[in-house]
Amino acid sequence: MQQQFKRRTLRTLAVLLTGAALYGGAAQAAGYPERPINLIVSYGPGGGTDLVARMMAPFLQKYLGGDARIVVLNRPGAGGAIGFTELARAQPDGYTIGFINTPNLLTIPIERKSNFTWQSYDLLGNLIDDPGAFTVLNDNKLKTLADLSAYAKQNPGKVTVGTTGTGSDDHLAMLRFERASGTKLSHIPYKGAGEVRGALAGGEITIGAINVGEALQYQKGGTPLRFLGQMGKTRSASLPDVPTFKEQGFDFELASLRGLAAPKGLPDDVRVKLVDAVKRTVDDPAFQAKAKEMFAPLRYLPPADYAKELAAGEKEFQQLWKDAPWLDK
Repeated sequence: MQQQFKRRTLRTLAVLLTGAALYGGAAQAAGYPERPINLIVSYGPGGGTDLVARMMAPFLQKYLGGDARIVVLNRPGAGGAIGFTELARAQPDGYTIGFINTPNLLTIPIERKSNFTWQSYDLLGNLIDDPGAFTVLNDNKLKTLADLSAYAKQNPGKVTVGTTGTGSDDHLAMLRFERASGTKLSHIPYKGAGEVRGALAGGEITIGAINVGEALQYQKGGTPLRFLGQMGKTRSASLPDVPTFKEQGFDFELASLRGLAAPKGLPDDVRVKLVDAVKRTVDDPAFQAKAKEMFAPLRYLPPADYAKELAAGEKEFQQLWKDAPWLDK
């Protein structure tokens, strides 16, 4: 009799504990977010990622609901590795999210030891797909990629190219152009596209390797830059008069994906809420209008499709590294 009483008591206690746990989980989900969410940008202020992050923050706040507040934190350096590492190491509680940028996210772990891979994160969705471009100041005598090739052949190493870091899409574009044209250029890495713009405007570099959306923003803001070519599959609707690299005889394409992620291991309910907020942000006509105004080319990918894109890119860059390592260039 006493043993039966103990068993009933234990069963009752187990039911009460399970119910309390479920209630606590539901309460946690209902209450999230209860404090500010840090959004890490792995590049400096004024770059394309930073501008999009600050533009989208109010929309994420709206769709997360409650008293949600997004705080953008710039963590520039090492081609994005400083910010990517901080994001990967953060607590997976939903209070730290961040942008991840390709190809840097994929190339850094290939070229050197790192504390992250793309699989270190819970993907929340890709937002931007921005083709690369070569830009010069308006008063530069170079008008086309053919002009650049001819000048660089006559002046080996004299043409300086500013990029957002070793292994970035800008840097890889420079290396591919060198190989395709038989030229030698000089690589000048910076902490973000904003710094590249400043260096170009100040006459410190010859070529600003800047993505199309970013360059258009700077052009609109008064930077007197001009496009030599852009690396999309086709001409951009925003740049109908600017030919692609392929049209000019340089058969390659490069672009930067910019999406949101969180440290691996988010609670399922928090992850679902964040993914939903990202999707609703991208679908919001007001957000789309602001993105268009900022020349930020939207390309939404839900987490599963984003993962496929990253896996394919990783394979491509692993082969590129095997064929022609870029670290010492």
